[in-house]
Amino acid sequence: MAADVGGGHAVARRIPVAVTASDPISREGAISQLRRHPEVELREEAGPGAVALLIENALDEAALTRLRRVVRSEGSRAVVVVDAIREVELLDVVGCGVGAIVWRHEATAERLVQAVLAASRGEGDMPADLLGRLISQVGTLHRGASGRPGVPSLGLTPREVDVLRLIAEGLDTAEVASKLSYSERTVKNVIHALTTRLHLRNRAHAVAYALREGYI
Repeated sequence: MAADVGGGHAVARRIPVAVTASDPISREGAISQLRRHPEVELREEAGPGAVALLIENALDEAALTRLRRVVRSEGSRAVVVVDAIREVELLDVVGCGVGAIVWRHEATAERLVQAVLAASRGEGDMPADLLGRLISQVGTLHRGASGRPGVPSLGLTPREVDVLRLIAEGLDTAEVASKLSYSERTVKNVIHALTTRLHLRNRAHAVAYALREGYI
């Protein structure tokens, strides 16, 4: 909801963000950076409609359990800030519903806010090298599964495949719309329809599933 300030100018709705970290120094550092940005409303706990910013040293099973709880039980969007991700952890992270990942050495205030904004919209925001690794890994899994009986089909429409293919290449909503001669609203509706129908968490999750099933 917009609010009036000063001379009656409207301010966009602030995004509720809860920061958790494996150590107090990292948590306070992130809070200090985010506090300078008026579009962020810091909270002690995440919840439905909020963005959970999780700062982890490593994505071990305990960290993945925290991610699942935040996204699935608490209904929050998630941004993960981490030093590194092993190949085996990539699909686990995406499967938890995380579409926004930031390397710790790149975690400036501006970079964190960019990821928070993307997560709040249900969009993906990953480093280019990490997205490439994700595509490569899922492609490998699909090739290993190809030809096996009983592999389920997602039933994606040609339009959905076209949209996901361009998202996998790193294009944003406006660029996808331009490439396909659609309106941005149409692109958003396509993404919303397929993620709802297939119970997917966000764009990155949808791309991963489309890759796994061989549509891309």
